[in-house]
Amino acid sequence: MVLIHFPIALFISAVIFDLISQGTKRRGLADAAYYNLLVAAISTVPVLATGLLAWQFQLEGQKLKGILLLHLVLACVSTVIIWLAWWVHFRARRRTTVLPIYRLALEVMGVGIVALTDIWAAF
Repeated sequence: MVLIHFPIALFISAVIFDLISQGTKRRGLADAAYYNLLVAAISTVPVLATGLLAWQFQLEGQKLKGILLLHLVLACVSTVIIWLAWWVHFRARRRTTVLPIYRLALEVMGVGIVALTDIWAAF
């Protein structure tokens, strides 16, 4: 339960760093965004694994429905967006090119999906 907050916080802080770095053109903030995205992406793997294990052990592998199914789907979509955001940064750094502007839309959409997933967890 506590593990899930780690990638959420890292992803949201990475998006904030990226937005600020876009406006100020400070390379240090862009680097902080990249490394936060990297650790957030890596940390989604154990989060998904423990979520699936909890489903198997707590619910004995029952078919998910309703809010639990929605939560699982949104968690998977959030994970894909976090990895995709990191990949966009990684690819731009590797090619030493400017980060594409569409990444900001992807990151903001990702924050919205993460927030929606977290809100549904409260129900």
